[in-house]
Amino acid sequence: MIGNMISKIRKEKGITKTELARQTDINIGHLTHIEKGERNPSHKALKSICYALNVPYQELLYTYDQELSDEQLEYKYINYIPYNQVPAISKIDEYIECPYDFSNASFAYKVPDSSMEPLIREGSYAYIEINGLIENRAIGLFKLNGDYLIRRLMYKNGKFVLRADNKEIKDINISSKDQFQIIGRVYI
Repeated sequence: MIGNMISKIRKEKGITKTELARQTDINIGHLTHIEKGERNPSHKALKSICYALNVPYQELLYTYDQELSDEQLEYKYINYIPYNQVPAISKIDEYIECPYDFSNASFAYKVPDSSMEPLIREGSYAYIEINGLIENRAIGLFKLNGDYLIRRLMYKNGKFVLRADNKEIKDINISSKDQFQIIGRVYI
């Protein structure tokens, strides 16, 4: 997935592969293999690429060992990953123990509502892996039109749908008019 992200960002910024290779001192053939997902860049090379693309290193590092499924490629999943943003935290309530099973978690998010009950209780903590891949029907943290939601991500008829486990809450169909971002995978 990291190659997909590098290619996407490079193209969005209007930088040619030749120019990126020149700026990073990475052989263009090696850069091509990276963008195709055939090789991962070293951490030093990734830092150089991030510097040349003017994006935060850590956000791309989260995608390092992940691979997009055919379904995620079809749904253009990568278009909804915020690669140049980091969470803004106004207050840290406390540090809590992170279970070993959730070792990829980046932070714990206090669940603000009952949308995922009974599986995830309001007021409990969900462990979030920033930019962690969310398969069809898996649970993630999303930003939708300025609101943060924990829901199941559904792939339906070429569009994303956010579904609550609480049956009293309606599905949310994501449209092209929505400001939608995939923040990360939820561990429970």
